[in-house]
Amino acid sequence: MSTRDDVIKYCLEFEGCYIDSPFRDDNWTLARLRHNKKSFAFIYERNSYICVNVKVDPEIRDFLRLSYKAVTPAYHQNKRHWNTIILDGSIDDKLVKQMIRDSYEMVRR
Repeated sequence: MSTRDDVIKYCLEFEGCYIDSPFRDDNWTLARLRHNKKSFAFIYERNSYICVNVKVDPEIRDFLRLSYKAVTPAYHQNKRHWNTIILDGSIDDKLVKQMIRDSYEMVRR
């Protein structure tokens, strides 16, 4: 998973998901849930990489940040509840998808 389209395509596989661009900045794309309008993935380009901000359980937040250089405190969001995944190829697609899926499950409740 390395492109914006890859992330968007994966997010659209989730039930009730739609893609939104609510900001004046076309760089930002959000994956949201129809029933509550909550976002679970913020997709954007920064420093020549596609990045995805995902909601994260605070209990595993620091583990992910310490284990993967490409997982950082969220850019432009609450650092306690959100991480940024930098899609630089250093994290296996399976784990990237799991983090996005976990974010979806957290906002779906």
